[in-house]
Amino acid sequence: MAALAMTLPLLPGKTESWKRWVQEMASTRLSEFQASRKRLGITREVSCLQQTPQGDMAILYIEAEDMARVFQGLATSQDAFDALFRQNTQEFFGLDLAQPTSGPLPETVFDWRAGG
Repeated sequence: MAALAMTLPLLPGKTESWKRWVQEMASTRLSEFQASRKRLGITREVSCLQQTPQGDMAILYIEAEDMARVFQGLATSQDAFDALFRQNTQEFFGLDLAQPTSGPLPETVFDWRAGG
């Protein structure tokens, strides 16, 4: 299982709208969100808000078997929810998921889990 964590600065004035969108994905759009994540191969997704002196940041954590497949799917999916997700990502972060990233995905350099 691959894991990816990233911090994305929220555009000024977009924090409350982003929080409402995340709450919507967890409630009224939950079935669409779950179908999207299953289709993309995402098995876990966590969104956190970090308020810093530099501005508000969204900290995103994703687990999937194939992270490249996840981002390819996010970029090209014609599903209505995925298109709305791309649109909202552009609005809240200024990030166009339909365009290739300018660099590599974040690299995991340490991953510890408690034994059991």
